[in-house]
Formats: sequence, structure tokens, C-alpha cells
Amino acid sequence: MECQHKQLADGKWKKLSFVAQMANIGSEVERAIKWKNKNNNEYSQLAFERALELLDLTVADEKNKKRLKEIMRVREVLADYFVFQNEYQSTDKSWQNYFYSFNLAARLVL
Repeated sequence: MECQHKQLADGKWKKLSFVAQMANIGSEVERAIKWKNKNNNEYSQLAFERALELLDLTVADEKNKKRLKEIMRVREVLADYFVFQNEYQSTDKSWQNYFYSFNLAARLVL
């Protein structure tokens, strides 16, 4: 998979707070949901892959070491939702609700 967020991968991602990182991931998840609901599987898949890439950058960020369990669980359940059998029974709304708090918190800091 080709790196879609080259500038972020080159160090800019680590400058963002954990909340801002999760809000950005949530934006990609929201795009994936939007395209899925429009039956555009190609664009949905691309947005999902970008979300995974951002999650991997978040995992690699040292400041998030204590949050690895949550981050990896999010990655696992997202993959289950978008690629596998949705054994965790996620919904569009549950993902939107999860990431909403990060988006709100990120906006309040600005």
C-alpha cells in the first residue's frame, strides 16, 4: 500500500495531539462511511486505507504508548466493519459517535 499521507509520515503527525490525531482518523472513517452509503466501494476502500495508515502513524507515535490497547482495538474493529464480517456489530452511527468526541475536543482546543 502506497503512503497517502507523506508529509504526516515525515514527522508532522507526531506534532499533533492524540485528540487531533484521532479527529483526523475520524474524518477518514466518515469519508469511508459516506462513500460506502453511496455504493462507491472504491472510494470507501481508499478512505478506509487512509484511516488505517493514520492509525498506524498514531501507533508509531511514542506519546501514545499508554493508549496502544485502545488504538489497536479501534484498528481491529474498523477492519472487521469495513472488510470482514462485522462480528462486533458496529454501525455507521457507532463509529460517528465514537469519533465525534475527538472532533469536538479538537475544535475546542483551537
